[in-house]
Amino acid sequence: MDVDLGLLLVTAASIGCIHTLLGPDHYLPFVAMSAARRWSRRRTLWITSLCGAGHVLGSVVIGFVGIAIGVSLTRLEWLEGLRGDAAAWLLTGFGIAYLAWGLKKAWRARPHTHPHFHGDGSIHEHSHGHEGLHLHPHLQPLAPPQAHGHVLGHAHPHVTPARTRSITPWALFVIFVLGPCEPLIPVLMYPASQHSLWGTVAVVLAFGAATIGTMVTVVYFALRGLERLPLDTAERYSHALAGAALAACGLGIVFLGL
Repeated sequence: MDVDLGLLLVTAASIGCIHTLLGPDHYLPFVAMSAARRWSRRRTLWITSLCGAGHVLGSVVIGFVGIAIGVSLTRLEWLEGLRGDAAAWLLTGFGIAYLAWGLKKAWRARPHTHPHFHGDGSIHEHSHGHEGLHLHPHLQPLAPPQAHGHVLGHAHPHVTPARTRSITPWALFVIFVLGPCEPLIPVLMYPASQHSLWGTVAVVLAFGAATIGTMVTVVYFALRGLERLPLDTAERYSHALAGAALAACGLGIVFLGL
């Protein structure tokens, strides 16, 4: 193997790891959405891998097309910058919309009380949220049915709509496909193309494996950490917090260049 190409492969893997670690948008959205939507660890890692592959593949396709037809590096960098802005604003918009929906869901699930008046003059209250169906037994074996409308119990149905297939993974996938891998084309693909096509492919594979591997590793350990934290008190706001995390990632890309 050419010494320069070998060095480029090591550089590709290193840049893949570093650029992933320095960009919270590569892993925070998956951790936040996994906690909010209660994805299994396996499903979360699969979605992370899929989005990571789309993230790398988007830049790879543009890079190979640009190299093949002789597009200048400056024009490709401009196109990648345009894609990056679009992905950042889409992530921000999706996060804000999800935050608003999460706040609405949290408001509807807030605990509240219902008073119940019994035939003997007694009153009791119970607290619940508007999630699903809940049953309140009032056992009165000796009381006549007409004394109170609940002889054995009653149910308050706050019906949750039937679960539909979530579009969240696909929304994240589209955003990640649009999001460019900034160093891939100018720093790695163009120099590697000076060696050979197979050298360029090898560099792309090294960068992609390092990027996706780092994303999956960070998400895995983040999920393991979350499992050890007492998050029950924040569960009602999990969707709102996930939306805020996504919006923060998007705004961080736009204004801080993360």
